[in-house]
Amino acid sequence: MRVKDLPTRERPRERLMTSGPAALADRELLAVLLGSGFRGASAVDLASQVIEHCGDLDGLARSEPHRLLAVKGVGPAKAARVAAAFHLVRRAQADPGRPRITSTSDLAAVAAPLLQGLSRERLVVVVCDPRGAVLRRTVLTEGGADHTAVPVREIVTTVLTCGGAAFGVAHNHPSGSLDPSDDDLSATARLAAAASTVGLRFLDHLIITDAAWRRVPVPETGPPVPAPRQAPNARPPKAATPHP
Repeated sequence: MRVKDLPTRERPRERLMTSGPAALADRELLAVLLGSGFRGASAVDLASQVIEHCGDLDGLARSEPHRLLAVKGVGPAKAARVAAAFHLVRRAQADPGRPRITSTSDLAAVAAPLLQGLSRERLVVVVCDPRGAVLRRTVLTEGGADHTAVPVREIVTTVLTCGGAAFGVAHNHPSGSLDPSDDDLSATARLAAAASTVGLRFLDHLIITDAAWRRVPVPETGPPVPAPRQAPNARPPKAATPHP
């Protein structure tokens, strides 16, 4: 049955307007985004197929737009609307105001919303003033499933352009691993050296997953890399607990 053949009070869009989004099931909310189905399938039917194709709602949130094109009835316009909606949510979660960085856990809390729920690695730079207030946080690079570039000169230029006095960087590991690679260690050393050269304070380099985070130490002077501890999914990512 087509959505427009349903009684008005049962149509997802009308129910959302009268009762609010909380009254709708996941597939009904997605149907509102999709707007229509295709011959023989309503928008709600198509929404169910899209969610099933991605595994669940979390999988849908992580999906690239082109992956949705594999579902019959989903064209570029529908795929783009769905991807844009989830990305807007991530942006909203990433912008709670102007936080202050006073610890490594603060840096993790600021960077995590820009790095979680992704299938590709990306690098986030957080720029602070002398008192630790965040002046800017931005995604500087995005790479593949297991790598992204760390352009030291571009990072330093970004900090100086913002008038920053300190900065930290973070990148995600979609695999869930918190182990730093040799490239991660090398990049951390180069960032620390570059910051010192131009009179900036380098705060930290973090690896962030959906459930935890870990510092990447400067190889020459940094502390041993602590073992990771998984944090509950319902809470913000937690640091791995260092060994005594």
